[in-house]
Amino acid sequence: MPKKIITIAVSGLNNIDSPGPGVSVIRGLREAKSFDVRIIGLSYENLEPAIYLHDLIDKTYQVPYPQSGTEKLLERIKYINEKENLQVIIPNFDSELYSFMKLESSLNKLGIKLFLPTLEQFEERHKTNLPKFGKKYGIKTPKSEALNSFSDFYKIMDDFEYPILIKGKWYDAYVAYTIEQAYNYYNKISAKWGLPIIVQQFVNGTEYNVTGLGDGKGNTISAVPIRKLFITDKGKGWAGISLDEPRLIELTNKFISQTKWRGGFELEMIKDKENDYYMIEINPRIPAWVYLAIGAGQNIPEALVNLALGNKVTPYKSYKVGKIFIRYSMDMIIDKEEFEMFSINGES
Repeated sequence: MPKKIITIAVSGLNNIDSPGPGVSVIRGLREAKSFDVRIIGLSYENLEPAIYLHDLIDKTYQVPYPQSGTEKLLERIKYINEKENLQVIIPNFDSELYSFMKLESSLNKLGIKLFLPTLEQFEERHKTNLPKFGKKYGIKTPKSEALNSFSDFYKIMDDFEYPILIKGKWYDAYVAYTIEQAYNYYNKISAKWGLPIIVQQFVNGTEYNVTGLGDGKGNTISAVPIRKLFITDKGKGWAGISLDEPRLIELTNKFISQTKWRGGFELEMIKDKENDYYMIEINPRIPAWVYLAIGAGQNIPEALVNLALGNKVTPYKSYKVGKIFIRYSMDMIIDKEEFEMFSINGES
């Protein structure tokens, strides 16, 4: 008996040196056992590589940047929906989540389902609120302060010791060893992502990550911890291995049960010399390395779609330890005409 075909729109198609999660999410959806898919790509730029990966994506549409506002995004989604009859959208960029969360009720009226954190969850876990979050839920976090001008740095510098982390509101993080480096990184990040800039205590130790999925009722549907084996100069994992780390699973279960987290997420953790875990960041969406979790036996994108559609989802109870992902890049060859058509029409 053929499986039901679900039409799913996916963003995050920039599979570059700082990749979006879109390609990995789509690969998971293509491997789903409970349904078949028609994949609609949502792209912001005409050079996002996955636009032209026609074995993964059936059709791609350009959408307005998040700063264009929710009205323009809704107008564009309505146009796409008229042609494609979308059933689920999976947004994969931090910067676009706020717009989709604001539009969730409007999209539901069109028959389009999302499975995202609530606005309260999204704001509560923000980098600027992380210390307060940790205190509320009994999770260790590094000291952090948000800056709206570099002059504010001089008011807090006595509370920090070098090195320190300089982080953007949405993306990018750099380790600064001097005030000159901090100033340069502040300017670099704020020019790209705006304010505020976060100054965070540097926790010396080993980085671990967990990707998972909460059902919005306090239950853990999925949780897979990893250690990154190779990190690029942009701080992105280029290789990693799944681990048997019960304390990370326990911490993840605590995070989900206390916050009643809804949707996918990534927890970024540091284990210090005393073997204490510090939560340094909570990314409110599926990470780019999610295909490792899929390869380890937990298909998070598939489970997320079923939750969005109101289907019963059985929590994953195990995963394969010692599975390794190694990211790679390759050159695609496409016709100039296809590139030009997408650039002109916003469709491919």
